[in-house]
Amino acid sequence: QVQLVESGGGLVQAGGSLRLSCAASGRTFSSYAVGWFRQAPGKEREFVAAISWSGDLTPYADSVKGRFTISRDNAKNTVYLQMNSLKPEDTASYYCAAKISGWPGRTTRNYDNWGQGTQVTVSS
Repeated sequence: QVQLVESGGGLVQAGGSLRLSCAASGRTFSSYAVGWFRQAPGKEREFVAAISWSGDLTPYADSVKGRFTISRDNAKNTVYLQMNSLKPEDTASYYCAAKISGWPGRTTRNYDNWGQGTQVTVSS
């Protein structure tokens, strides 16, 4: 198992930026694929971005492509989500999730471990 803790959320005006962090403890984080998901009130949890253990695979949801960037620093056991040009529709709780082996892709149920989430609110 791996424990995941998100941070970096907050309130920002439309057009602003935030950087979310997902810090991991436990087993060898560098071998995990990690994904970011978000959930707005009354909506299902949706895929945002993911990164393979090596960093060579980084798919994004169409809604965030070109604005968000996922990256990882395995020496720090941390995955980041840089969010630029934020829009009110980006408002949600953001969760990171890890997959111990294999490539989980964009599918929520493929991930083994989840953090508690961090709230992002974008005002218009």
